Amino acid sequence: MRVVLDVNILVLALISPGGHPDAIYRAWAEGRFTMLSCAEQLDELRSTLQKQRILERIQPHKAGRLLNQIRKLAVSVDALPRVQRSPDPEDDYLLGLCEASEANYLVTGDKSGLLSLERHKATRIVTAREFSELLA
Repeated sequence: MRVVLDVNILVLALISPGGHPDAIYRAWAEGRFTMLSCAEQLDELRSTLQKQRILERIQPHKAGRLLNQIRKLAVSVDALPRVQRSPDPEDDYLLGLCEASEANYLVTGDKSGLLSLERHKATRIVTAREFSELLA
């Protein structure tokens, strides 16, 4: 199974141990699915992890470990098609990543944005709860 995890899911995995995002992160670490990533996502994640409100909640070594794991273990996709479909144009790269990598799922917490689309081509767009239930 090929999966794109939105940055908000990755950050929540570190902030809320025991929640659905954390269960998804652990399932990935156990090799239960293939995570797909790209340079744009790593840039967004790095930027998000440097925000003051996030720095107050996540220890720097945990943030660094997350970035390193994604760099080493996720499948990196380089050439993304240009997509203009998301209610938030800053999320269009995620749809491009899904398209280029033939992802089965995009997991996000973005209720007013990506989740409202439900699908992008062959990719289902689901919540962390829905994806956790699929993994169970």
